[in-house]
Amino acid sequence: MHLLSATAGLVLVNGVSYGLLLFMLSSGLTLIFSMLGVLNFAHASFYMLGAYFAYALSAAIGFWPALVVAPLIVGGLGAVFERGVLRRLRARGALAELLATFGLAYIVVELVQLAWGRGPVDYEVPAVFEGVLVHVAGIAVPAYRLFLMGLACAIALLVWAAFRLTRAGLVLQAALSQPAMTQALGYDVPSLYTGVFACGAALAALAGAAGGNVLVTEPGMAATVGSVVFVVVVVGGLGSLGGAFVASLLIGLLQTWAVTSDASLDPWWPDGMQGVAGGLGAVISPVLHLSVAQLAPAVPYLLMVAVLLWRPRGLFGVREG
Repeated sequence: MHLLSATAGLVLVNGVSYGLLLFMLSSGLTLIFSMLGVLNFAHASFYMLGAYFAYALSAAIGFWPALVVAPLIVGGLGAVFERGVLRRLRARGALAELLATFGLAYIVVELVQLAWGRGPVDYEVPAVFEGVLVHVAGIAVPAYRLFLMGLACAIALLVWAAFRLTRAGLVLQAALSQPAMTQALGYDVPSLYTGVFACGAALAALAGAAGGNVLVTEPGMAATVGSVVFVVVVVGGLGSLGGAFVASLLIGLLQTWAVTSDASLDPWWPDGMQGVAGGLGAVISPVLHLSVAQLAPAVPYLLMVAVLLWRPRGLFGVREG
């Protein structure tokens, strides 16, 4: 019983920490989509750049300064891309913007491979956390995972407070619903859009800088999490930060449980099927000899299908009109 509870506790801790890391990444994409209407295919590339920049900077200035500087650099690059490319394409519609971000994602991967190679880099956990375990309810939890969870929760509260409780957040909400009126009141709406895109890119980079040493920092890391982040945004509801938070935790817990599960998904054939379908069953059974752990990579997409069948606009999506 103690072993079972310890295993369940580790699954819970790992699932929550992974889910909160997904939220840090998906919150920026949610902000960009809700404000600009751009489904940014390069968002996971900003996450990858944050990890690589933090890795390079930590060797020169230390991990903690790199954790701040890397997101600022990536946020600046995001602002340049929005002003130089997306702003010029906005009049041509969402498809042109989507294709531009799609192309940027490929460019970033090639540049990363040229700079750091095709293999993983040795991005390590800071020395103050290395090998340190904290006992929580009788479970030994790596201290750095607790730091990641605290950082993600702090980012969630900060984004919520900035969007709901500050003057700048109120102006952003006005620009979201009535951009022409906000512009007429003297606010520079295009600059607001640039700032939102930069903040979204910086949030993605912060997730990479903080989580790249727990996950693997390599050129394929953007492709690994990119599709999962889009699933988070769709399941939570496009443009909903609260939905992204709930969906991130849900996907993190389900996928972590699936990875550690030893349950089998072998097909069951009723007695009545032995005659006609017996031969078919003999052929299909070896193919469908699967476990839950083998299907773990598909869990987010299965969840997305189930949620969209129940609520086509996601868990917290708002129906138009």
